Amino acid sequence: MNIDGLSFAVIGGGIGGLAAALALRLKGAQVTVLEQAPALTEVGAGLQISANGMAVLRALGIEHTEPRVGQRSNGTVLRDYRRGRVISRIPPPTAGPTYYYHRADLLDLLVQAARNAGVDIQLGAQVSQVIKHPGEAEVVLQSGERLRTECAIAADGGRSILRPILNGEEQPQFTRQIAWRATIPWAQRARAPCASLTMGPGRHVVLYPLRDQQMMNVVAIEERSDWTDESWRREGDPDDLRARFQDFGGPVREVLTEVAQTHLWALYLRPVAQSWQNGRLALLGDAAHPTLPFMAQGACLALEDAWILARAFSEQSGVTQALSVYETTRRPRARNVVATAGANARNFHLRGPMRLGAQLALSAIGGKLARKYDWIYNYDPTA
Repeated sequence: MNIDGLSFAVIGGGIGGLAAALALRLKGAQVTVLEQAPALTEVGAGLQISANGMAVLRALGIEHTEPRVGQRSNGTVLRDYRRGRVISRIPPPTAGPTYYYHRADLLDLLVQAARNAGVDIQLGAQVSQVIKHPGEAEVVLQSGERLRTECAIAADGGRSILRPILNGEEQPQFTRQIAWRATIPWAQRARAPCASLTMGPGRHVVLYPLRDQQMMNVVAIEERSDWTDESWRREGDPDDLRARFQDFGGPVREVLTEVAQTHLWALYLRPVAQSWQNGRLALLGDAAHPTLPFMAQGACLALEDAWILARAFSEQSGVTQALSVYETTRRPRARNVVATAGANARNFHLRGPMRLGAQLALSAIGGKLARKYDWIYNYDPTA
């Protein structure tokens, strides 16, 4: 289908929404991004883009892998929590290296590319409803303004207000896990920058460098039942963070002493959506398939969605057919990746004899562990 001039409203100005807007615009569509926030900003945090996500960034023309923006990884070091003892070293995936981005940097790249391509980005535009009509979607803003478009894309996150239109009200399940997030200045340069995953009973900590190793990203996750606030922008107490991980040694102890500001995020489970679209409205990214962070695939899945959505419109005849192909193409893979991330939540937090047995197994298989996930990283949505 020739989508020149076809109009889209993308609801949500995050990484997935902007990537979808840019991909559609590059194929000729007229795209408006509706972002409820008054400015496009991100809380200071890092994210990992593996080869499957990098394929989309390259296709969009915005990969920017110079170290000051995208820090190339040389693999992952697995450590025991007590003294930071190295258990195993996992090389980069065979599909290609992972890159570490500061969220704000990647968002800036997408905003600039989208605006340069002619995407209309409207800030302070809070959507309250999307109404399906026979030949269009009507987007209703809280201000009372109404926007008529041929297709609306809901990329408004894991707590999407538009997902219930397609799936009804759902009750998320608290995983009894809390994520602490922080970034700190860091000037200790390594010859081969990599991620560090330190595992302990009921807890683990992930560290990786950002911005040419001038910053360190920290994600510390603990099992905890006395917390229910789902917001990941809630301020935490750095001293409380240090107290909860005080028995962690090695690099973790050194890094945590430098944390001056942190945010907390309660991890909730929501299923992959049963229904992704109704012929005029479609879900994308976390709105369709919220995932736990234990495979670092949230942003990558959203980038994959964006490219496959735009490709479906360029290859199929009509909006209804394009959205149907998008859903049937993306849903099985999203379910598999989300399930894999959920399984890792258990693997990282083993206790007692099971933890020791797992460490022996990891020491034995070493670099072969990476091959277990080749099916994730080798996937190229642009092929």
